[in-house]
Amino acid sequence: MNKFEQLGLNESLLLAIKDLGFENPSEVQEKAIPVLLEQNTDLVALAQTGTGKTAAFGFPLIQKIDAENRNTQALILSPTRELCLQITNEIKLYSKYIKGLHTVAVYGGASITEQAREVKRGAQIIVATPGRMQDMINRGLVNIKNIDFCILDEADEMLNMGFYEDICSILSDTPDEKNTWLFSATMPAEVARIAKQFMSSPVEITVGSKNSGSATVSHEYYCVNARDRYEALKRLADANPDIFSVVFCRTKRDTQAVAEKLIEDGYNAAALHGDLSQAQRDGVMKSFRGRQIQMLVATDVAARGIDVDNITHVVNYQLPDEIETYNHRSGRTGRAGKLGTSIVIITKSELRKISSIERIIQQKFQEKTIPSGIEICEIQLLHLATKIKDTEVDHEIDNYLPAINEVLDGLSKEELIKKMVSVEFNRFINYYKSKRDLSGERGNDRERSSEPREIRAGDPVRYFINIGARDDFDWMQLKDFIKETLDLGRDDVFKVDVKEGFSFFNTDGEHTEKVMEVLNGYDMNGRRINVEISKNDGGGRRDHNGRSSGGGFGGGRREGGFNRERSGSSPRREGGRDSGGFRGERSGSAPRREGGRDSGGFRGERSSSAPRRESSTGSSDRAPRRAESAGDTARPRRPRRS
Repeated sequence: MNKFEQLGLNESLLLAIKDLGFENPSEVQEKAIPVLLEQNTDLVALAQTGTGKTAAFGFPLIQKIDAENRNTQALILSPTRELCLQITNEIKLYSKYIKGLHTVAVYGGASITEQAREVKRGAQIIVATPGRMQDMINRGLVNIKNIDFCILDEADEMLNMGFYEDICSILSDTPDEKNTWLFSATMPAEVARIAKQFMSSPVEITVGSKNSGSATVSHEYYCVNARDRYEALKRLADANPDIFSVVFCRTKRDTQAVAEKLIEDGYNAAALHGDLSQAQRDGVMKSFRGRQIQMLVATDVAARGIDVDNITHVVNYQLPDEIETYNHRSGRTGRAGKLGTSIVIITKSELRKISSIERIIQQKFQEKTIPSGIEICEIQLLHLATKIKDTEVDHEIDNYLPAINEVLDGLSKEELIKKMVSVEFNRFINYYKSKRDLSGERGNDRERSSEPREIRAGDPVRYFINIGARDDFDWMQLKDFIKETLDLGRDDVFKVDVKEGFSFFNTDGEHTEKVMEVLNGYDMNGRRINVEISKNDGGGRRDHNGRSSGGGFGGGRREGGFNRERSGSSPRREGGRDSGGFRGERSGSAPRREGGRDSGGFRGERSSSAPRRESSTGSSDRAPRRAESAGDTARPRRPRRS
């Protein structure tokens, strides 16, 4: 029996729920729907972004609407155009089997005359942004004086965006006897003031603790020098080859500058801020939803209402001014029960803010160090191997195999693998091996040596293990699994980094024999575990917090990343690829490749939303430009990212 049936929903809604594939209600739906169906009451529901709040108020609202009455009966207010359209589409899907029920979206950036015409034709439910709704009321284009229901969705976000006066004005134009349902992730003072002023003895529902963070999001912070903040961002992107992220900056200027630098350095990135036109914003969001953009750099205001599935990371390039805003940022990932990671890049002067955020979200941060260059090389190399293994073969290639076999004739399997992998590895290792470690001290000569070091008790040892995110692990779960399997203490497993198909972790040298004996060959639900000691041993000794005091192999600061060839400097080849690697081509369109990735990694294509500005994209950390001529092949290129 579908659990939605137990909530009291009618047959039309249950048919729509079946079509949508919903089986089990979320916690906020389970708590809110019965209350709203059985009682004519005001309601305050506190739940994190992405917990299914639209269905929590949408199902009971639809069931209570009189579809035969064409007058406006319900108003739903949401903070942004994107969220307004999203709610409208979901309400339409939920009510698909209810004849005569019409929902209209009212938002800025579109024809107000056409929206007024749609409302006049008969709209029982209006979904609106506060600014456009107030405009329509002022012009006499809509009548909400007799509505039965008013829903404030993401109330705290609306108030953070400065809509307090508009909301108060709109609510003052509605009848006192209506039911008001307020849904919010947090309960700041302004939201409490709205509830007190316009609601009567509301029922309160809380999912988790007030203002707490989502349990599906893990929180990490990286402490760097202020001058290294951008380099740290690039390093973290390279250490997570499958990253699909929102990067938050405080100002529009910083947002544009960071996005332009990322594009210049070969990443699929774009800016999202208030200076973009609606057409530019729509183009950026379309590319992001299609994964043509993998690093969306945004301001808090511009990112309100973004609802994109499977975001893997939220990166706080700069912490927000208000601690509550951090909760909204981190809520963009870890949705629908999936795991996500919220990353904070901070300086030493900002460390105190981490404790303040921990108190608010009631979750602990894990302190981590920026990966060294050799670690990134290893991660990218193993990612490439995993990608090769998982690639489906297109048998069109069979036509070319005789010629390929002739070229590769005489190579053994081992030689072939080494040569194929070296195409990637040589570029990465040559670029990274002499670069500075962002996390602290420069590695010593012994650590740079290719000779294996003697493992001693007390020294940290880094391991590679062939399980990762695809096996439903995040770093906390993997740490617990290793700790319990090996019967180790809480602090004996540290520096756990989980990738898609593999992971890394550290222990003290005294546990190495136990790790290798117990975990190697361990059967995990039919999956045979393999553990190896990483060539990069983690460097140095760790302090009482588990931090590494040395970077190993001299770190890996990418001084300016891997620059693209500039169009016009040499003949452009199809797809932006030449013998030296991948080039990000400049164009006014979205990247050509499906999913925004080529076979080697990110292509830094320019979109119309991020015009090039030499003053902001120029970076002193990039390799010096050489004379741009067709015959110039010596300039460094960014290695392909696997």
